[in-house]
Amino acid sequence: MGALKTKGGTMGNFISDMLGRSPVEPLQKHIKTAYDAAALLPSLFVAANLNDWVKVDEITNAIRQLENDADDLKNDIRSNLPKSLFMPVPRQDLLELVLVQDKVANLSKQIAGMVRLRKMQIPAPLADMFADFVSRCVDAAKKAKQSVNELDELYETGFRGAEVKVVEKLIAKLDRIETETDNMQADLQEQVYLMEKGLPPVEVMFLYKLIDMLGDVADQAERIGRRLELLWAK
Repeated sequence: MGALKTKGGTMGNFISDMLGRSPVEPLQKHIKTAYDAAALLPSLFVAANLNDWVKVDEITNAIRQLENDADDLKNDIRSNLPKSLFMPVPRQDLLELVLVQDKVANLSKQIAGMVRLRKMQIPAPLADMFADFVSRCVDAAKKAKQSVNELDELYETGFRGAEVKVVEKLIAKLDRIETETDNMQADLQEQVYLMEKGLPPVEVMFLYKLIDMLGDVADQAERIGRRLELLWAK
């Protein structure tokens, strides 16, 4: 006897149709918003190093708006995520996923706020290395977004089958990027240490903090991958 066919084509489609709209679409919109906030960070540092504080204000305000939008989406997901027993994964797992996603937006806002408030600039000897680091941290957030964008296909298949392999490959790439950012972070911290005597102590303290917060963006992106893996591991 062949697989049960329905108007949607498979039993998985039938179940999805029966339960209504997939809950993962709001999650995908949320991660896009969080990623969009992180994606503005490279231009923020370019503007700061050019002493273009008007542009820094504009970018900071844009990041703040995106973070506010992400908060609104997060709250909507919490309020409207189905409580059905027929969901292919536990509701709590999806709620925890959105909380990790939200930290990407939160960190981006905190970074922008600190740069704007303190008018932070990256010392010239570190500029290129720092720019590469920021770019790679944003790459991690982008790969996390791409992974979450596969959730609709996973949901349709009950988090089973070939689609899992697709997402596993994306998560493996995300892991490699996050490892790269860890190494870049360590190299930057070492360079700051070597420059400490020539910089104001307060500037050094906030520079270390800034590097740590950027590294956290990549770390949270990697955690998104871990949360996704849990969805089909149970």
